[in-house]
Formats: sequence, structure tokens, C-alpha cells
Amino acid sequence: MIEHLVTSGTFSLDGGTWDVDNNVWLVGDEHEVLVIDAAHDADAIAAAVGERRLTAIVSTHAHDDHIDAAAELADRTGAPILLHPDDAVLWRMTYPDREPDRALADGDELTVGGTTLRVLHTPGHAPGAVCLYAPDLATVFSGDTLFNGGPGATGRSYSDFGVIIDSIRDHLLALPGETVVRTGHGDPTSIADEAPHLQEWISRGH
Repeated sequence: MIEHLVTSGTFSLDGGTWDVDNNVWLVGDEHEVLVIDAAHDADAIAAAVGERRLTAIVSTHAHDDHIDAAAELADRTGAPILLHPDDAVLWRMTYPDREPDRALADGDELTVGGTTLRVLHTPGHAPGAVCLYAPDLATVFSGDTLFNGGPGATGRSYSDFGVIIDSIRDHLLALPGETVVRTGHGDPTSIADEAPHLQEWISRGH
């Protein structure tokens, strides 16, 4: 079961601040769920979780717009916050006095409500960026690594265009074409729909 809500707030980095709408994803069943990217509005996310057990708050990366409701949601529910350690420098910009509860690593598997999500470390947009692949749901939650229309942005600190292109080529283009890409912002897409454009980006990246 996949549920979705959109929350609104701001993204700040490198001295600038922008208004953003973020996708928050819930995966699980009627008894338990995990949240992917606790963005902006802990009340709205907690309402979506309802009476179910929240097993984890998984952060695809630590830009502030993807984690700014994580601590409050964790405190309210007791759920651990999971983040790849390579994003520690970004995490501490938002939470200088608090660490994530658990580290994510490439190849880790998270199981909730009978669904297994495989962690794919996909740096580039951020050093510790991850995607979460759920084969049984034919879905990958791509955070800001891949969007409808191309790779995530790499124009700010701690990002790298060549690295994100390698991540997409090695991890995401290897997924079945019918895999739905559920993104951190904007509309979903599929691996098959993105593949022709991505080949152009790959050639540009190297």
C-alpha cells in the first residue's frame, strides 16, 4: 500500500530560501507504515499515519525541506529516523544537537507491512542521497535523485553532476522499465519514460 501527501514549506541552502512543495510517501498496511521524507508538517503526516504503528522515518537525503518535520514526528511517535551517514553535514545544518537514530547503507532492506524496500545509495544531489526500491510494488522512491524530466539539481553545495549521473546509470536505469518513479517533488514518472532522456544526460555528464 502506498499513500501520498504533499506538504509545503521552504528549502534553504547556500544563503538562499525558496518556497517548495514536497511529496511525503507512506508505505505499509492497515497496521504499520513507514514515512519517506518527513517534510514541513508533522501534524499532517501524523494524521496520515493515524492509529497505525510508525516503524521508521526514512530520509532520502538531509536537505532541510526533506527532514524539517522528522524530529517532531519522531518525538511524537517514537519512530527512529534513518539517514545515510554521508549526509551528516547537511543534517547538522537543521539539527546541530541531534543525530539520526540509525544509519542507512546501500543494500539495506527495510520491511513494513509485508513490503520490502531496498536501499540504493545514489549520491550526487547530496552525498548521502538514497532511493528506496520496492520490487513487489514496482516502485522506486527517488527522493531528489530523479524527477519527471531528468536528474535532480546539482548546482548547490555538496552536489555533483557527474556523480548523480553515475548513480542514475548504475542504480536506477538497471531497474525494470515499468518501475514507477515516485519523486520528492512533482509528478511521478517511470524508468521507461525517463530512459531515453537519461541517455542524453549520461552522454553530457562524461
